[in-house]
Amino acid sequence: MRASAFVYPWDVNGDPGAPGRIASLGVDQVTLAAAYHSTRALTPRHPRHRIVTAEYAAVLYPPDERWARHDLRPHPAGDWAPGDAFGEAAAALAAAGLEVHSWVVLAHNSRLGAEHPHTSVVNAYGDRYPWAPCIAQPATRAYLITLAAEAAVRPGASGTELESLGWYGLQHLHAHDKTGGVGLGEAGQYLMSLCFCPVCRAGYGEQGLDAEELAAAARAALEPVWRGAAKDDDWGDVERGLGAEAAAATLAWRETVARTLQEEAVAAVRAAAPKGFRVLLHADPVSHHCGANAGVDPAHILSAADGVVVPCVDGTHRLAPFARHAHVDTVLAANLTVVSGMGGAPGRLAADAARARDDGANELRLYHAGLASDADLAAVREGLEGW
Repeated sequence: MRASAFVYPWDVNGDPGAPGRIASLGVDQVTLAAAYHSTRALTPRHPRHRIVTAEYAAVLYPPDERWARHDLRPHPAGDWAPGDAFGEAAAALAAAGLEVHSWVVLAHNSRLGAEHPHTSVVNAYGDRYPWAPCIAQPATRAYLITLAAEAAVRPGASGTELESLGWYGLQHLHAHDKTGGVGLGEAGQYLMSLCFCPVCRAGYGEQGLDAEELAAAARAALEPVWRGAAKDDDWGDVERGLGAEAAAATLAWRETVARTLQEEAVAAVRAAAPKGFRVLLHADPVSHHCGANAGVDPAHILSAADGVVVPCVDGTHRLAPFARHAHVDTVLAANLTVVSGMGGAPGRLAADAARARDDGANELRLYHAGLASDADLAAVREGLEGW
């Protein structure tokens, strides 16, 4: 059961001890960020810094000339990951005996939304989500597909993991976030993540819906939520709020948009990659879920990609729906948080890995070798040895 640790280039570059320290955990691989959203990250062992502020979504390598024909294009990182930060880190990690796979964040980009507001998801109230590009828009799709191919297939990478390859909605850890005052529940999250940009309005029309009536129905369905009466019946509450037929029609539009984007992005990566290059998606088996782990249909996504990376948090595993559709060589990677300060339980790693295996996992992902404390890393080392 192979194990890989997530890591950022800034965890490695400038710290000669980092590659050996990561290898000593007992992992076979690292999943190294090549394109990443804005963040503020702790670096508890780096000899030069303790906090890295990535000010905007960026590629962590020099983008090439393919972007000359695109209006939407990625930005290289600032001083938090200058030059070919990915390539430098990948070479150091490979020298320590670690296989390197790229980690590519796609439809999660606040700078894109700030510079090109029309690309963003628009909710039923008319509010834009600058962090969430609307994946139905042709120019946005072209940008994401091109970025997937370039960022995934970096020199030194033998595979990739594509994050946020689907709908991104309301849920987002924004700077000084103040959105937790009202519990939305699963249904509220879906309703607040429905997009009403011009392309999506036309898409709802293709499904037989009037976009204005749909937006009004979504707002009416959300009224009990704002009064603090949210339930957590997930899709049942969406159907009650919008009507079963309208709910199904919104889902049909969104699923078609996401599926075709996923197919095209995976195909673009494969076309750019050498033989044997593995393409995985960070995924959730509930197709209407939004976020970094894109909602997918398990049978469909495993017919397109080599496998999935699935979050396994607080003992809740979503692997079984994928396991039912896995092939002999399908990768089912259980993503376990091993940072205590972020709710992880590194001391329970062996037990959690065993449970994930029972649910169908054949690989592990450990989030996150750069963010974890020394005590957390010691627990990971012990857990992998025991495992």
